[in-house]
Amino acid sequence: MANPVGHFEFMVSDAKRAKDFYGKIFNWTFEDSPPPHHYTMIDTGTEPKGGLMKKPDQAPHPSLNVYFHVEDVDATLKKVQGAGGTVIVGKTEIEMGWWAMFADPDGIPVGLYEVKK
Repeated sequence: MANPVGHFEFMVSDAKRAKDFYGKIFNWTFEDSPPPHHYTMIDTGTEPKGGLMKKPDQAPHPSLNVYFHVEDVDATLKKVQGAGGTVIVGKTEIEMGWWAMFADPDGIPVGLYEVKK
């Protein structure tokens, strides 16, 4: 399996401001998830789709995250650790599958996404 970009996500300081900004720049549309999720799906008009959320307090700064599709999040995280990367967020279940995040040797965060079968 190739590991294409499957999702992108903005973690921002002000979600409303970010939606206004990116809507004006790219003509994207947004759909807010109901509470308590506080997550906004981004429709770019093509694949991949994206998401937007207020930066969690524990995140060091606003960022743009990219998630790559993988067959097996657990197996991929083992490869990451074996190659010198660091797991930031372990395998976490969401409605559509599982996600995780790691840092490469330079500290760049990289997301993983495994589709529920």
